[in-house]
Amino acid sequence: MMTSLRQTAPRPYRWVILLLCWAAFTMTSVDRATWGPAAGSVGKDLGVELTALGLFATTYYIGYVLSNAYGGFLADWLGPRLVVGVSILLSGSFMLLFGEVHSQGLGMLFQGLVGLCAGAEFGGGVKIIASWFTRERRGTAMGVFMTATSLGLVIANAIVPSMIQAGSWRTSYHLFGFASIAIGILCLVFLRSGPADGEAEKQPRQLPNLRPLLRNRNLLLLGIAGFGALWGTYGFITWANLLMVKGVDVDPVQAGGVLVIFGAVAIFSKPLIGIVADFLKIPYRMLIIGILAVFGATLLLFSCASGIVQFLWIAPILGIAAYVYSPLMIAMIPNFSGEQLAGSASGGVNAFWQLGSTIVPAVVGMVFGATGSFQMAFFTLAAGPLLAIIPMLAIREVPKIHAATTGSERASATNN
Repeated sequence: MMTSLRQTAPRPYRWVILLLCWAAFTMTSVDRATWGPAAGSVGKDLGVELTALGLFATTYYIGYVLSNAYGGFLADWLGPRLVVGVSILLSGSFMLLFGEVHSQGLGMLFQGLVGLCAGAEFGGGVKIIASWFTRERRGTAMGVFMTATSLGLVIANAIVPSMIQAGSWRTSYHLFGFASIAIGILCLVFLRSGPADGEAEKQPRQLPNLRPLLRNRNLLLLGIAGFGALWGTYGFITWANLLMVKGVDVDPVQAGGVLVIFGAVAIFSKPLIGIVADFLKIPYRMLIIGILAVFGATLLLFSCASGIVQFLWIAPILGIAAYVYSPLMIAMIPNFSGEQLAGSASGGVNAFWQLGSTIVPAVVGMVFGATGSFQMAFFTLAAGPLLAIIPMLAIREVPKIHAATTGSERASATNN
């Protein structure tokens, strides 16, 4: 039954599924990226010192890591539709509450709760997309899906600074909170699993067996590599705006413009890298290694810039390198784990990746606070992607397996 279902012609509804998952991921990305341009105003309003602002981002990422870990597991157990819809609905609700806080303690609490809900969406989104798109088209699908992170950055940095100048940082949290809730409701109504997973959902629910994932060498190495890569990406997203303002005296609106360009180029480059890799059948691993090398080198180049014109010239290259590895890494996960455990694998691996996002805001804050050096802060960021090349070199590509192969068989093949 599964073989015949997987060999049928692609269904047009898969694009509706991809659009909904992309919209949900975009809003969680907007929610996360809002902190960067809002941090200075929030700090003044709540009386938070500059060096302590990184703790707000770290609190968010602690929740985000935990929700990735349990969200993927719940997607394999309870179904991805429920997990994606409830995740974005609750994260939007806590965004609204954060917009109402007047103390540092409550602010950190609600930041943590936003992260604790938002990350659950990722594993469910990857699982449901993998159930609708074959392995040969997952690079393209994940490329579209992953434009959400860069688009979220563009939206936040294009809107939030102007909202702050016109009124208050609170308005942006209210706006994005309501938008997240609306998308969560749409996902609950219209999402459904693909043909093969749809048949599986008719069976009694059973707890996923995670043992094959724990023995999977490729997933472990991919987790380590993603940790270093996201160290650079989200460290830049969290601190670049404030570092340009405080370290090089760039105007806040102009600094936001640099981040807009940084994120905008990735919107087009992410699907393009997936299309190119799928069409030319280039091994994902080799592409990722090259991208990480360019990413680290460009962060070092950014650290040497001293004015807005130089930042604007470097931003497009940095934006491409800081993002295009991600759809390729994510497309590799279901290939290593099999579709049956794609939610747990995606959530677990991304949870480990996000540890880099969790630690880096506080580390960069301490480095900049101790040295006052713009350059040292960016050296710290560049270390992540450059070191990530080492585990990528050790990954073994998994050969394509017949469509009827089960998830457990694919995981077994990966371990051999």
